[in-house]
Amino acid sequence: MCFIFYSCKTNFKQDQPQESTSRSGSPNIVVIFCDDLGYGDLGTFGHPTILIPNLDKMAKEGQKWTNLYVGASVCTPSRAALLTGRYPIRSGMCSDKSRVLFPNSINGLPESEITLAEALKEQGYKTTCIGKWHSGHKEQFVPTNNGFDSYYGIPYNNDMDKLGKSKYWDVAENILIENYNVPLIQDTKEIEKPTGQHTITKRYSEKAVQYIK
Repeated sequence: MCFIFYSCKTNFKQDQPQESTSRSGSPNIVVIFCDDLGYGDLGTFGHPTILIPNLDKMAKEGQKWTNLYVGASVCTPSRAALLTGRYPIRSGMCSDKSRVLFPNSINGLPESEITLAEALKEQGYKTTCIGKWHSGHKEQFVPTNNGFDSYYGIPYNNDMDKLGKSKYWDVAENILIENYNVPLIQDTKEIEKPTGQHTITKRYSEKAVQYIK
């Protein structure tokens, strides 16, 4: 699942010079953060059969970083590292037991942490978060309480909140949406449960494009 973080400059402090509104001075920012994506899974990094022409084009026209490492190998701590710029162990967002947050977890990203969204807001940016958050599902931990102006997505993995007593892999093999009671959140409000996962990727994309426009 993607974590799409978009930030755009929309207002400026009165004491800022006029030239700061230029593209070079105040760029718009889009971060697309993907779970379980290896460095060799994209054509631009050499994969022979997975075709992602738009991402390959972006890499060709822009910069391609070949020595960038994510902060952790799983969802929750890697997101915490991206959002704060700190090792996730320093914010308590990693564990050697469950490794990631679950629907029964009571904690999330600490309020004391300064997120990218909070830092950008001080510079006059508007921000949104679209996709899987997985940094705490209780209201005090959601994106809109961590600097983002809006949020649309699911609070944790799309294969969590399993229903029934069947074994995990038995359920996973069936791939029935009804087996997972994952909610869809808009800002702080639950608007769908279970999330219609057949269309969620399309809806994420539409929301992202709409916000960028």
